[in-house]
Amino acid sequence: MDKNRVYVFDTTLRDGEQVPGCQLTTVEKIIVAKELEALGVDVIEAGFPISSPGDFQSVVEISKAVSEPVICALTRANTADIDAAAAALKYAKRKRIHTGIGASDMHIKYKFNSTRENILERAVEAVKYSRKFVDDVEFYAEDAGRADNAYLAQMIEAVIAAGATVVNIPDTNGYCLPEQYGAKIKYLMDHVSNIDKAIISVHCHNDLGLATANTIAGVFNGARQVECTINGIGERAGNTSLEEVAMILKTHHALGYTTGINSKRIYELSNLVSNMMRMPVQPNKAIVGRNAFAHSSGIHQDGVLKHRENYEILDPEDIGLQSNSIILTARSGRHALKHHLERLGYKLEKINIDDVYARFLEMADTRKEITDHDLLTLMGDGADSNYDDKAIKVTLLQVVCGDPLRPMATVKLRINGEEKEGSAAGNGPVNATINAIHTIISDDIELDEFSIQAMRGGSEDVSKVNMRVNHNGKSYYGFGYSTDIVNASVHAYVDALNKIF
Repeated sequence: MDKNRVYVFDTTLRDGEQVPGCQLTTVEKIIVAKELEALGVDVIEAGFPISSPGDFQSVVEISKAVSEPVICALTRANTADIDAAAAALKYAKRKRIHTGIGASDMHIKYKFNSTRENILERAVEAVKYSRKFVDDVEFYAEDAGRADNAYLAQMIEAVIAAGATVVNIPDTNGYCLPEQYGAKIKYLMDHVSNIDKAIISVHCHNDLGLATANTIAGVFNGARQVECTINGIGERAGNTSLEEVAMILKTHHALGYTTGINSKRIYELSNLVSNMMRMPVQPNKAIVGRNAFAHSSGIHQDGVLKHRENYEILDPEDIGLQSNSIILTARSGRHALKHHLERLGYKLEKINIDDVYARFLEMADTRKEITDHDLLTLMGDGADSNYDDKAIKVTLLQVVCGDPLRPMATVKLRINGEEKEGSAAGNGPVNATINAIHTIISDDIELDEFSIQAMRGGSEDVSKVNMRVNHNGKSYYGFGYSTDIVNASVHAYVDALNKIF
């Protein structure tokens, strides 16, 4: 076994799902589990089978749907829990029972009203009983972060002797400082005689914002399994963030630690979990927050545009993002403005950039952020544009839709002075209209992004439509404005076509 291989244990579907309001259906859990498999996690903790019939069934179905990762089921240290876990794992190709009990004097006295000796006996019996069903048993010493190290070492040695293959040392309440937690793992490495017979796992909570730091400290001191969740979701302040640990180890590759994580799938899975669990990711969240690769300071923007690594230690493509974001504000410089104007299709050699920049600063002083629409207005291509100087112009738009009618659209375009007409059906009026345009202009064009925004609010409002299309590997942006959403959409699409042709 590679001594520097770090195994990733994902508990998004168990510990993460315990957050109020984040519960998933079995079908949703299967979708996430399959994405976790594609991400490359080694272990998926699929649920706590005895807790509810739904959780039991989810473990059963995930076991059927996923083949590569180990499927793990949580239990307490009693036979009923372990029986339920074993039954739920029946179809798993690779299965693990995760059982355990409290290790701190706080839990022993106030949670179990017991003694150290009795708790130790229960821990050993739970592991022995679990081994009757599976060869892979993980033992968790709950609240190990506050446990006496000598007693914790005694417990870990006993459960390994009983058959535990993985020993989990949770900082259940997020209490430890990184130095304390790292020292605790090292103490176990030095004082548990049979520690080489098991993998040490670290499971840290984020109550003091130290979950990731504590996890890395555990790895530095001998732990080789990290227990995490996507986006760091979990009870109270959350768990260790999978994406943070994975990218720390990837970025600091000189340390020699490796995982099986395909980091290019991180961003997509982060969004999937956020949407399914209705748990927004904070904008400044490390790795996956929308501002993680955003730059608004002129000095930073200039540096990034000259050489990305001036201000980015991570390549956004490494987590599945196409690029960073250069956000235009009053602090932005000429370099950032040029970048966005080029992106929108303007020929800089035909522009007096000093004059444009002066007008840009006047506009930026009145807004928190400058959008593409603002730039178009600045350059004279705003809502009042009539497209007369464009190669392609819409001269007729006719749409029929309703229930039970199938949406149909007819479009006339004037292309370099020649009028052409096309008609098509679609799954909605906008789709039908774009299909009609494609009967006239048949180039390989893909719609990558489509958004509608009300300018002020209200049913009589003007709608702004933004579209991004792809042609021959390049992106082009189009914008349209109208009280009619379909009309605005057509003009946004045609605006993008004009930039292509």
